[in-house]
Amino acid sequence: MVDTALGEGSRVALLVPGSESYVDLVLALLAEGVFPVPLDPALTHAERDRILAPIAPDLVLTAPEQVDVLLARLPGAGGRLPRGRPIHCTSGTTGTPKGVWSGLLDQTDAAALVAEERDLWGFAHDDVNLVLSPLHHSAPLRFAMGTLLAGGRIVVPGRFDPAAVTRAIVRDRPTTMFCVPTHLRRLFAHWDEVGVPDLSSFRLVAHAGAPCPPATKRRLLELFPDGSTWEFYGSTEGQFTACRSEDWLAHPGTVGRARPGRVLTTDDEGRIWCAVPPHARFTYLGAPEQTAAAWRDTPAGPAFTVGDVGRIDAGGWVHLDGRRTDLIISGGVNVYPLEVENALREHAGVDDVAVFGVADEEWGQRVCAAVVGTARPDDLRAHAREVLAPAKRPKDYVRLDALPMTATGKVRRDVLAEHWA
Repeated sequence: MVDTALGEGSRVALLVPGSESYVDLVLALLAEGVFPVPLDPALTHAERDRILAPIAPDLVLTAPEQVDVLLARLPGAGGRLPRGRPIHCTSGTTGTPKGVWSGLLDQTDAAALVAEERDLWGFAHDDVNLVLSPLHHSAPLRFAMGTLLAGGRIVVPGRFDPAAVTRAIVRDRPTTMFCVPTHLRRLFAHWDEVGVPDLSSFRLVAHAGAPCPPATKRRLLELFPDGSTWEFYGSTEGQFTACRSEDWLAHPGTVGRARPGRVLTTDDEGRIWCAVPPHARFTYLGAPEQTAAAWRDTPAGPAFTVGDVGRIDAGGWVHLDGRRTDLIISGGVNVYPLEVENALREHAGVDDVAVFGVADEEWGQRVCAAVVGTARPDDLRAHAREVLAPAKRPKDYVRLDALPMTATGKVRRDVLAEHWA
């Protein structure tokens, strides 16, 4: 049974695989002023408990059938507006996942939230959105929600498989798709073997989540219809830029200019700040100090940063010099070294550990760990399977007598990555 005694502001944790019903439930909950908390169903019990503690959900769903049961007991979204954003979780630079909370929006801000995505991406009643990424991530869920709110439909083939995605393209003739560069590389490799399907139905292919290799970008431009491919830059907290691939050709390396309704600036340290309208503001649940550090007043209004560093040229084009401190992006999934390190330190044979990313042709970056202590790699892999979701588990381990440190005692992950390479 599923308890449906949920009032405005209640929170429902979703630890189930993505599906068409999953998105229907998210919309139905938000229309009631109830906030879904999308989470990776592969999280260990320890990770779930740690993430959910400050969120304090009123209900936790862990089985797919619970989605349908709860959905059947709620009024349908039926054209009603979402009264907030789902509570997605991000670790920022702290290693402790925290919920990004929009609060309950009034009708004006709720309408503005929906209109912003619709106007930028052109969602319409005849759209078919092909979902490639797990729906507990913010970008694919946002694209799926925008499609349904416009009267379109979504297709969810399941766990990413190039052959299954190709069949869905042939069968369903999708018009839109969000992906990460790893998806594109795997699709292109598959199409090199079996042939490129008819891609003429696509009007929008948006990618984000990791830097896109120039060769992959050019192949994307070559295969998909003219004007259909975009890149955008953002985070769980909020969206910063959007960029047509044709503009990328004219401004190599850019991630675009500020989205409508945004004003971007940089501070003396090169950190990018994004001023946003009221419907796009947020706090971190249970983390007032981190919320305060993320926001500041600017002439354009309240602006936030996620710590990314870059530059904005005279034409407003944004170029990233580095993702947020120490962040590893593997297959489009954010992996925060501190969280992985804390989990590995629970092993009795680990005296010290540093987690870092190295370039990987398939995944963009792979997660690696340098360990001081007696623990063997096989022991650490077994431990990681117990306490970390698959994307966070180091692929490689190396034993060191000591970690490289700065004069102030901070680990030099950059030295580890260079040495590894």
